[in-house]
This record gives sequence, structure tokens and C-alpha cells, in this order.
Amino acid sequence: MSARKRALQIGLFLVIMLMTFYALFSGRNLSEIAHAVAEMSPLYLIPAVGLAVFFVCAEGYMIWYLLRSMKAHKSGGKGSSLFRCIQYSFIGFFYSGITPSASGGQPVQLYYMNKDGNRGSDSTVVLMTVAVAYKFVLVVMGFGILLLWFHPLTGEMGKYFPLYLLGLSLNVILVIIILGVMLFPKVILKAAMLFEGLLIRMKIWKPSDKREGKIREFIDSYGNAVTWLKAHKGKLAFIIFVTFLQRCSVFVLTYMVYLGFGLEGTSAMKVILLQASVYIAVDMLPLPGAQGITELMYQAVFAHVFTGMYLIPSMLVSRGINFYFLLVVSLVTVIAVRIGDKRSRARA
Repeated sequence: MSARKRALQIGLFLVIMLMTFYALFSGRNLSEIAHAVAEMSPLYLIPAVGLAVFFVCAEGYMIWYLLRSMKAHKSGGKGSSLFRCIQYSFIGFFYSGITPSASGGQPVQLYYMNKDGNRGSDSTVVLMTVAVAYKFVLVVMGFGILLLWFHPLTGEMGKYFPLYLLGLSLNVILVIIILGVMLFPKVILKAAMLFEGLLIRMKIWKPSDKREGKIREFIDSYGNAVTWLKAHKGKLAFIIFVTFLQRCSVFVLTYMVYLGFGLEGTSAMKVILLQASVYIAVDMLPLPGAQGITELMYQAVFAHVFTGMYLIPSMLVSRGINFYFLLVVSLVTVIAVRIGDKRSRARA
């Protein structure tokens, strides 16, 4: 990614963030909000932060688990370390957070995975598997909430219910697309050759038998990796299980915030389902970090849960932990990895 493009993405992210904060705090008593936030009990703040960190680390664990399994099957190697894979996850979180529809995370993850010596085909399949498991779990949860909790859902979501249906539909479409790409490597080959031909006609690339051979070699390796996954359904089931725990960690985090403010009267299940509904609705929207719309929906959906003066403070704490805190940690990780890479190159 060029420095200019990265600067534009960060600039867009900051503009949306400032607009969001302005809309949240305009006309409100800031000292009252600050006082309410300070009332959050550390006994619940600590597990809330732990759940947020678990959310990112769980993805790193899944990347490590799949890479290690594939390496062991093919060559007896172990692939990247667990710590390195967790770094991949934080790097992905940062670039997903600052790009529309979280589109920037996986390409950067793939870059670092290949840079560390992981096969491009294996890395691609691993990231696609993690992505499809993530979306699949959201879709299952979304339909479960829609079918089993329909009347409370429509009542609590109000005017945002169509957005929930849109978010769920977009996730279904993406699951179908990713599965189609994974299961039909020949489609990828045709698309890659078509793309190569287009670039040659535009005189951006020159004809090259060597490049075509590399493309075909990549697709063959990719097909082998997908075949391996099909033959190890137990590992896929385990990934889906870990993904379910990962998704739930963010939803339970909001209930920790609820308890941290000393509130009562709303069940844990209702808080978790409402947070899941908000997440499903905004997950695919083309806004960096789904900023703005997430905060608007939170205020509408949780108005009867975080009563009185606790609505905005609860949103600041919960959103602050599960997004902005993780974004800062991810930025530190990105900087640390780059510094480490520069030092490694200098020693070499």
C-alpha cells in the first residue's frame, strides 16, 4: 500500500471519528459524562478489556492452528509461531479498522505471512477459512436471532430493523462468494488469466510464460490446500467453534459494562442479543470501523437498557474498549513489527 493511500485512509478515518464524537457530545454535559464513566467498576472493566484482547488473539490462534496443521501435513514444519500469528491478527485489525468495509486487513496479513516464508496458497486458504468461519457464525447467529427473537428484535431495533436485514443479507452473500472462490479453483484461474490478459492489452505487463506458469502453480497449490481442508472437517468444526467463542466475547463485553455501572433489571441474554444485532447490522457497511452508524444504533437500541445518564457513558466504555483501545494496541503492534523488520534487515 502506498504512503499516500495509507494517509488518505487514516485521514478519512479521523474525519469520521471527529464527526462522530462531535455528534455524540454536542449539547451534552461533558463533566457529567466523565463522572459517569469514572463510576465504572474496575472489577468489570478488567474482564471487559480481557474479552476485547481475546477477540483479536483468538483470530491469531486460528491462523496459527491452520498454518501449523497444513505445514505439518505437507513438510513436517510448524509455520509461524503463535505469537507471530497473533501479531498478524492485530495488524489485520488495524488495517481493517481504518478501511471501508474492513477491506484492508487481509491483504496486509497475507503480505506479512508470505514475507515470513509461509506458502502463498496456504496463507490465502487460511485467511479465507477464518473469514468464512467468521461470516458463517454471524449468519447463523443472525438467522437464529431473527427466527427465535423476532418480536423483541423488531421492537428494540425500531427504524434500524431494515438495516439489520441488510447487514444479514450482505453477510450471506459474502459467505456464498467466499465459499464459491474456495471450492472452485478453476474459477480463480480463469479470473487470474483474464486479469493478466487485460493488463497485457493495456501494455502494463508484457507477455510472460514464466508468470503464467507461476499463476498456474499457485492455483494448483491453492487447490491442494482446499482439498486438505475438505479432508479435515474436524479441524474446520473446531475453527467454527473458536469463532463462535470469539464473536460472543464482544457481545458479553457489553454485559460486563452493564454490570460495571451497577445496573440491574435486564438479563444477560437480552444485552448480548442486542449487541449481536447491532454488530450484524453494521458489520458490512462501507465505513471505516463502522463509525457513526454504530454509535447511532447503540443509542437507539440500548436506550431502555442503560437508563438515565448511563447510555452515552456505557457506549463510550464499550465502544472504547472493543474498537478504539484495540485499534491503539494494533497500531503499536504495526509500528513494533516494522521496527523489528528494519532491524532484521540491518543485521542481514
